[in-house]
Amino acid sequence: MLHDLNVYIVGRLLLASALGGIIGLERQLRHKPAGLRTNILISSGAALFTVISYEMAATVGGDHTRIAAQIIPGIGFIGAGVVIRDRGAVTGITSAATIFVMASIGMACGAGLPVTAIFATLLLLVSLVILGAAEERFGLDTRRVTFLVTVPDSGGLVETLHQVAAGLGVDVRRWQSRKTDDGLIVEFEAELTLLQERSLLAKLAAMGVRYEARPLQQ
Repeated sequence: MLHDLNVYIVGRLLLASALGGIIGLERQLRHKPAGLRTNILISSGAALFTVISYEMAATVGGDHTRIAAQIIPGIGFIGAGVVIRDRGAVTGITSAATIFVMASIGMACGAGLPVTAIFATLLLLVSLVILGAAEERFGLDTRRVTFLVTVPDSGGLVETLHQVAAGLGVDVRRWQSRKTDDGLIVEFEAELTLLQERSLLAKLAAMGVRYEARPLQQ
């Protein structure tokens, strides 16, 4: 009954699951769309399809890359599912790219290239963890933030807000305002670096207005 299962196939599938779990855990801890289970399933699934492709070609003949070649468009479909376009901003590109690379790592495991798969996983971790930390440390990474600013009911300060944002090179997505008993609440959404955010908050503090910054989920 188990003549089709051997230690080599088991090892390849376990390695693919383990490598997928490592990347998935990093994604899970950072609260990204494709987390632990998703990356394990993608990696082990790609490995299994690759193993099946090789085994079927050896058993019944044919091109051993035929099934494995269909993994790429299939993963592209899954990756497109985590890309979100909201209010003119596109998010989830890194998660989609991670899924794409994770599938290739699974294929390497299924094809019997364990060292290549492990090395590719290390490169992926460097890109996600170390380079990601460097982007945050030096303020290169951008994030979307909603700002709520309460100003006196006058047009002068609102115009000043426009000028301050433009002067800092902040990409403002939208402006909304509403009157309250405390004055005029101006709400705007911006995509900006950490350095730009700090500069903008410092400008708002210098203006003597009340403000609140709410980071949006990436």
